[in-house]
Amino acid sequence: MTEPSGVDPDEGCALVARSAADYLARSDPLARARRWRDRTPGYDREAWRELASLGWPALLIPEADGGLGLGLDSMVAVVRAGAAASLPEPLTEVLAAAQALVHAPTSATRTGLLSRIVAGECIVALAVQDEAGPIDLQRIGTVAVSAGQGAWRVTGRKRFVAGGVGADGYVVHAHADHQPVLFWVPADCPGLEVLAHAQADGRFMADLVFADLVLPPDHLLASGEPALAAAWAAIDTALIGSAAELLGLSQRALDLTLDYLRTRTQFDRPIGAFQALQHRAVDLYIHQRIGESVMRQLLDALRHDPSAELRTRGASRVKARAARSARQITREAIQLHGAIGFTDDCEVGMHVRRALVLGAWLGSELEHRRRYARLAPPIVD
Repeated sequence: MTEPSGVDPDEGCALVARSAADYLARSDPLARARRWRDRTPGYDREAWRELASLGWPALLIPEADGGLGLGLDSMVAVVRAGAAASLPEPLTEVLAAAQALVHAPTSATRTGLLSRIVAGECIVALAVQDEAGPIDLQRIGTVAVSAGQGAWRVTGRKRFVAGGVGADGYVVHAHADHQPVLFWVPADCPGLEVLAHAQADGRFMADLVFADLVLPPDHLLASGEPALAAAWAAIDTALIGSAAELLGLSQRALDLTLDYLRTRTQFDRPIGAFQALQHRAVDLYIHQRIGESVMRQLLDALRHDPSAELRTRGASRVKARAARSARQITREAIQLHGAIGFTDDCEVGMHVRRALVLGAWLGSELEHRRRYARLAPPIVD
């Protein structure tokens, strides 16, 4: 993944971050998140078109495909800022699904989809998970068989499809002829049923049920090793993006908590003056800084070694660390706010619920710690 020619990576990332901050300051995504909470699809299509006009869905799409061709640094900066502001639109989800297309072989279907994503005309979701628990792309229950004349008949079920409710279509991982394949499945395909499941944060995930769904030949995006590589690229992007979201929302929760400790008074003094609460605040600050450090280490490492092995290993590490930091910070934030932290009007409550959902998406903290332990190179004395 390369930066546009003539643009310094740090400078480009800073420009994107400033643009994101400006948009988020004037568009009030928190109010939009409250308005769409527990209502399908959970986000505003008009707001999504605004994000597309800013180039956000195109961040990781190469310039040759009409995108901005920026790196993961820029994605992390934008996604992190959006999460801190409670942006309800499925940015990480679309960025991840687009990466599956970017890494798929060139075809008319791929080119057309990327063009529509860049223009904000198409919201795409990634469907790779068949059951709860760790993701294993070798054990897939979704099966495609030949339907004649190059067409494919797909049966099975995909679960936990983030951003899947209201999406225009799905990049679906399946097995065909004993090898992995990726399909493009439009949302209006006969034989596809989309089941919405409300999450703790008021957003939705989808189950996709394929009942003898027939796809034309040009909906096959990739097969064999290219399909597997594209699927993992998308999953790793989703993990890094969700980690960035977790770091963004935990920083916001920490900032809100520190402000509360400075302003809430007891015995005629701010409660932040009490040493016991200062110690707890310092612990939360350390959790946040550790999470930020792990993310920075990964981004710096990928600049010098953009290999799939390092990306996959680092994605699990940063997701596990960010989930741990966000869980600790948001839970403590609720306690340090006292009873007000449990009220619906308190912003910190939205962040703790979002942290619960993001922490579990595509594998829990424990699962990714185990995965990192399997993938990490052995320690040599």
